[in-house]
Amino acid sequence: MPLTTYTAGEVLTASSLNANLSYLDGAAGLALVKTQTIGTTVASVTVTGAFSATYNAYKIIVDGGVGSATALLGLQLGAAATGYYEAAVRANYSTGTVDSGAASNTTSFARAGNVNANYINLACDLINPFAAKYTLINGMWISLTQGGQHSGYLADTTSYTAFTLTPASGTLTGGTIKVYGYKA
Repeated sequence: MPLTTYTAGEVLTASSLNANLSYLDGAAGLALVKTQTIGTTVASVTVTGAFSATYNAYKIIVDGGVGSATALLGLQLGAAATGYYEAAVRANYSTGTVDSGAASNTTSFARAGNVNANYINLACDLINPFAAKYTLINGMWISLTQGGQHSGYLADTTSYTAFTLTPASGTLTGGTIKVYGYKA
């Protein structure tokens, strides 16, 4: 059923409004799946109930918060402690120098984000975390000296419902983790 539009003076009925809301609910876009607050001076934060059969692709964003040290922010799916492959390309703000880094068969997506005394930075997409397929990651991160793009995959076919964020050093305080599902 298409979205109904109205003109001035028309009466909006409950059934018409409900039909429009149903139409919009089925439209493509992002649907908020989970919101979780990061505690105070925590070494890591685990988000449970983040992935299900409802969506194949997800967006994870951290809003607010700070780190006690400047460090990369890793993302681990469930208890998977091996099989992560990733690459990153980054550019230095002051020099424009571009460099890259890669990692094979590591314990997490180590370059998923960045933390420092001013912010926690993570914005990435995960494809197939719940499906019995390789999980793919794609995202960006921003540090105080450079910006970068990362991508990779987890080489296993386990179905995951949770993930953990862990800084390479220091702790996290505050901020909100939001997980969205991509509606097809």
